[in-house]
Amino acid sequence: MNIPNALTLLRIFFVPMLVGALVGDARQVWLALAIFLAAALTDLLDGYLARRWGQITTVGTLLDPIADKLLISAALIALVQVHAVAGWVAILIVGREFAISGLRSIASSEGYIIQASDAGKTKMVLQVVAVALLLVAMEWPVLKPYADLTLFGVVASSLFSALLYFRQFWSKIDHRVKRRRRREYLAMAREQRLQQLRVKMAKRAAAATTESRTSVR
Repeated sequence: MNIPNALTLLRIFFVPMLVGALVGDARQVWLALAIFLAAALTDLLDGYLARRWGQITTVGTLLDPIADKLLISAALIALVQVHAVAGWVAILIVGREFAISGLRSIASSEGYIIQASDAGKTKMVLQVVAVALLLVAMEWPVLKPYADLTLFGVVASSLFSALLYFRQFWSKIDHRVKRRRRREYLAMAREQRLQQLRVKMAKRAAAATTESRTSVR
């Protein structure tokens, strides 16, 4: 395992620590903030190091967005638990993340990897800023309006980037699926024609045999 992939796994291990610090019996907001920012830092480092060292792998490409989604989803759900975020906002953002993960899984099964778009990267940056502001606002309520405004920016960017991913998915995967189904249909039609030809040849052979026996008699 290379270092970028190890950093991605480390980000996943940060998730339960973040939730425990935020929703535990002894809530530790500043510790939760430190854990969240450290996890977000690994997101910057793993991609940078993978590109710099030429260690971009299929596993890393698939695992990195999963780690991002786990981190953000866990943070938002924990913030809903402590009444810092409205439930519908978390559902919308987390639902979008699961939808994109589904698209990536389908694309991967078709041999195509959906790369992160610029809109998706911008969305991730906004998510980190919004969650960080929401955590700080739990201790400094004066920042709550700014945190909420940033969070609505996250909602807007999430929907926009989701549309881009869906368009990328249909432009690539749908074409491949149609082409594969067309090949399967042609192969099936060819097999049916061969089967019909075999049946006809068998009938002709049977008729010829019957005719020869009749002529012999």
